[in-house]
Amino acid sequence: MTLTDTEPGVAPDATPTPALLYRLEGVTRTYHQKGRIVKALTGVDLEIEAGDFVTIQGPTGGGKSTLLQLLGALDKPTAGSVSLGDVDIATASRARLESLRANEIGFVFQGFNLIPTLTAAENVDMALEPLSIPRDERAERVAEALTQVGLAERADHRPSELSGGQQQRVAIARAIVKRPRVLLADEPTGNLDESMRDEILALLQQLNGEGLTLIAVTHDSAVARRARRRLRLAKGTVTDITR
Repeated sequence: MTLTDTEPGVAPDATPTPALLYRLEGVTRTYHQKGRIVKALTGVDLEIEAGDFVTIQGPTGGGKSTLLQLLGALDKPTAGSVSLGDVDIATASRARLESLRANEIGFVFQGFNLIPTLTAAENVDMALEPLSIPRDERAERVAEALTQVGLAERADHRPSELSGGQQQRVAIARAIVKRPRVLLADEPTGNLDESMRDEILALLQQLNGEGLTLIAVTHDSAVARRARRRLRLAKGTVTDITR
């Protein structure tokens, strides 16, 4: 077979199929609340490819936070399966889920959740504490993450010495310093004004462009419009509004 030949049935310009990161099948999550059963998710089927940028919108109480917790291995479904790579979160042990969260999933929240008495570098370093990484490599990773979010010169500043946008950049650096497979963001621009929102959005898009899978819950349509894929979650059901 020559270099220009192709195997039978394969188009010359065929491109590889993107790797599947998440697969949810028949996912239901119910809660018992004040004597009644609340259905947060009802039979959700969903696939998310590695490297994608996905936003999740919908009304309050529609199940967005529940879905994000399942994707983050912070909760298990009542029924169905939630697979991250080859790990089924629904059946994995507590130790396996802790390892998954520590190594493969980064979290960013609306509240920056920084420790006020620690510097930016020390806050970022906190994410590496559960990992068996030598001190020198930890320092290199922290410096690299802060440089990546444009805060190398603010490494020794405490949160009170940083703007809201800078604090969120530190929170993002803390999430990416462990080099996760996916970044989960819950209203990452909710506490920011418009200019800072756009600043953080540009950073998130940059990270996604470098290959990091990004999944964000948001009420902000300006954030959702930046995503390649937009999901709507209402009454426990997911609809893909980009298709």
